Amino acid sequence: MNDLRPPPSTDIRTTETAETAETAETADPIDPIDPIDPIDRTSLASSVARPGERPGAPVAFASSRPLAERQAIALPPHRLSIIVPMYNEADNVAPFVQRTAAALADYPAAWELILVDDGSIDATFAEMRRARTRYGPHVRPLELMRNFKQTAAMQAGVDAARGDVIVTLDGDLQNDPADIPRLVGRLLNEDLDCVAGWRQDRQDHLLRTIPSKIANALIARVVGVRLNDYGCSLKAFRGDVLKSIRLYGEMHRFIPAWLATVTTPRRIAEEPVSHHPRMHGVSKYGISRTFRVVLDLISVFFFMRYRARPGHFFGGVGMGLVALGGVVLAWLAFVKFGLGESIGGRPLLLFGFFCVIAGAQFVSTGVLAETLARIYFESGAADLYRVRHPERIGDRDDWCEPDAG
Repeated sequence: MNDLRPPPSTDIRTTETAETAETAETADPIDPIDPIDPIDRTSLASSVARPGERPGAPVAFASSRPLAERQAIALPPHRLSIIVPMYNEADNVAPFVQRTAAALADYPAAWELILVDDGSIDATFAEMRRARTRYGPHVRPLELMRNFKQTAAMQAGVDAARGDVIVTLDGDLQNDPADIPRLVGRLLNEDLDCVAGWRQDRQDHLLRTIPSKIANALIARVVGVRLNDYGCSLKAFRGDVLKSIRLYGEMHRFIPAWLATVTTPRRIAEEPVSHHPRMHGVSKYGISRTFRVVLDLISVFFFMRYRARPGHFFGGVGMGLVALGGVVLAWLAFVKFGLGESIGGRPLLLFGFFCVIAGAQFVSTGVLAETLARIYFESGAADLYRVRHPERIGDRDDWCEPDAG
């Protein structure tokens, strides 16, 4: 059979092509962060603290670091689920997913990104679906039927997560996805159950930072888990440990404290992370959050101390009231029968009976109410949220797998 290929040196264009290819091989390789659109490395510089660097000092994303440096932190085999609740964050969805893809471009394990739309009234969910189409099925949008608040949205993401390591963070771009590998590395290599982010250089105004510092000190003192920043949403967990608790109300701020009910506080640590100013959208937090934190803190304190014995808490208060009422009535009985004085018109008589009756009701009603609430929530009879169109995963394996090369 005749060889139909042209002579290698008879075509000037062939020679130019070969020279161009040879030049491309000798030139510095271009490290694309995003396979679709180029990204400005300056704007996407992360703030991972390396040995000898101040936390918050800008460095390059993982995909632009030397191979030897990327392989310096070895991770045990695992699968990673990233949970991001969002509410009216349409302008932040695309850049957030882009930054996450850049930060995990060289991640050595399979990962998925669960975007939970907490009943947004803007185009947040449409942007989530567009991101799934653009980046692949490992981006999993989840739409709640209404605004169930951040705790319920986070619980929805935890229920949908399939990884044995779970990371949570906000989608407002104030948390940096480039910190995720470092938190996961410490979680797995130090055999911890939770690594909480600590925003040492927080980029918020004083009306948020001062109440937050007071709340963090109060929470740490009450619950006994010493962390500097309970409010940071960027946290890494072992999936089986996180799934062993349920989040109610607005308890997402107290997840490390909840974990202390199923694991030892020695397996809970914190790691300095980056924090950036909000670029798009508006903050969903206000000064009213401080009052809700106090109320939630009372609930956390109760469940941490008395979850297995609620009667001790209510019974203690109730018995105190009964004892006080008993002392008052005993004194009035002595006045009546010992001194022969009339006690029918004394307000102290009503006070004594009130204490006895209130104490008895406090014990019985409180124990019954707490017992019924525990049964109601922990039996699964109550849905903390509802998903509009639940995703049917079945046997599909929609993960972003690491590059075999």
